[in-house]
Amino acid sequence: MSSIDWIVLSVTLLTIVLYGVYKSRGRKSMEAYLLADREMPWYNVGLSVMATQASAITFLSAPGQGFTDGTRFVQFYFGLPIAMLVLCITFIPIFHRLKVFTAYEFLEQRFDLKTRTFTALLFLIQRGVSTGITIYAPSIILSTILNISQVYTTSIIALLVIIYTVYGGTKAVSYTHLLQMAIIFSAMFIAGYMIIHMLPEGFGFKETYRLADKLGKINTIDTKFDLNNRYNVWSGLIGGFFLALSYFGTDQSQVARYLAGKSIRESRMGLIMNGIVKIPMQFSILLIGALLVVFYQFYTPPIYFNEHAVTEVKASSFAARYDSVEHAALLVADQKAISIHALSDAYKTNATSEIAKHESLLLGYEQHYQSLRKNAKEIITASNTTKDSDDSNYVFLNFVIHYLPKGLIGLIIAVIFLASMGSTASGLSSLASTTVVDIYKRLVKKEESDESYVKATRWFTVAWGVFAMIIAFYAGKLGNLIEAVNILGSLFYGTILGIFVVAFYFKKIGANAAFYGAALAEIIVCICYWKDLTAFLWLNVIGCLLVVIFAFSIQNLLKLKIKN
Repeated sequence: MSSIDWIVLSVTLLTIVLYGVYKSRGRKSMEAYLLADREMPWYNVGLSVMATQASAITFLSAPGQGFTDGTRFVQFYFGLPIAMLVLCITFIPIFHRLKVFTAYEFLEQRFDLKTRTFTALLFLIQRGVSTGITIYAPSIILSTILNISQVYTTSIIALLVIIYTVYGGTKAVSYTHLLQMAIIFSAMFIAGYMIIHMLPEGFGFKETYRLADKLGKINTIDTKFDLNNRYNVWSGLIGGFFLALSYFGTDQSQVARYLAGKSIRESRMGLIMNGIVKIPMQFSILLIGALLVVFYQFYTPPIYFNEHAVTEVKASSFAARYDSVEHAALLVADQKAISIHALSDAYKTNATSEIAKHESLLLGYEQHYQSLRKNAKEIITASNTTKDSDDSNYVFLNFVIHYLPKGLIGLIIAVIFLASMGSTASGLSSLASTTVVDIYKRLVKKEESDESYVKATRWFTVAWGVFAMIIAFYAGKLGNLIEAVNILGSLFYGTILGIFVVAFYFKKIGANAAFYGAALAEIIVCICYWKDLTAFLWLNVIGCLLVVIFAFSIQNLLKLKIKN
């Protein structure tokens, strides 16, 4: 990066940190440290909810997902607006009325301590691992820019986020989210504009979008019902609904955002804002990746986007094989260049037959290029079996570093850092607060002062930060990060949601039935994933329904036993 990029990056990050520190000064009580005194306005709640979900993974992996798989991933979010309505009607009023610090406090009032503890532990496991993945995402950037090991960059980022979160608490997290999202929206719009701007005359947004569609990347809607298809309308509406309901309704990293709202109305408006904005926002980010496919018809793309891995394979015994595939890719790029410029001329004159001819040729060249990319990935894997061959996390980063002008590179990289800081800080804050409120305060130190519990929360923030950092060291083996983090969530969210559904809607089901039903459901969900019986989004549905069915059945068995 140039010196101006480093200045833009440094000033942006420093501004965010100082703003958060300023806004969170003097926060010493549990109410202030964990829930920002419950005084956040609706727009702050909404943006904080979005910033918590939109980690660096979103801005690194989602364009890569759009580049490799098109825009169909957006169907994953189709159930989210419906989930927001359910939360507004059911969850928010209950949580606000009970004045809880965490969602899991309610479960002890409804059931018992073991059910509360079990649910909190499920959350801690999945959120701890997920936070590690969100730390890993921006470490890719520093590693690529500075050409140093990701072990060092991961450690640096983790330590910075730990310090930021330990000092600020929820107030700092929420207020910095407001500024972060404003910068993020602006920078991603500029990145999309630059992709179109750098294309030759005759390629405006309309032509670029049309060609991306012809190349199979605008595949937004798939109405075919298929349990093994990860992304279609049905998995999004049903599986996505259950996942979103569990994530926003029972994950403390999200619950804390709207528990900080100054009223039920403000919290509801914040969630409704998220439900309205999330799908178009996510589609826009995926669309950037789809448009990059067209961009790389004009500009020669690398056959493999992880430059560090390419350097390693070229220094290995697999160098000749890789060079051969790379040379073949360059020949395809030359052929594409001829057709793409002919297509550009055809667009200018609106020559229908020529447009159809060259669009068809480009599709053939693109398929050949993707086949060569597959070969390159196989060689990368063969040369180093400890690494995952998925390079989609590097696609957008490659474009930013090599094609954007000075200053803008620093801004885009700052955006990815800001997203990481926001979501990681929320994750660490929720992990620490859940550990203190639901485990430490309830089972270890039951009668301590607020100051003592705030101090414990700071120490648990450090501990969870170290745990997340260790997880981040291994996150590179998980493939596309935005898929990995949602697969992980799907292993636990269905069961957690099922417990809350039983608590809210099945008043006659007791604590033992709920606890053992949830334990059985979680075991079966893990088996379904291990045996690859269905696409991961359906695990959320399966987990939730199994908890309800098992709890209901066990409750009836207990009744029969008592009668006998």
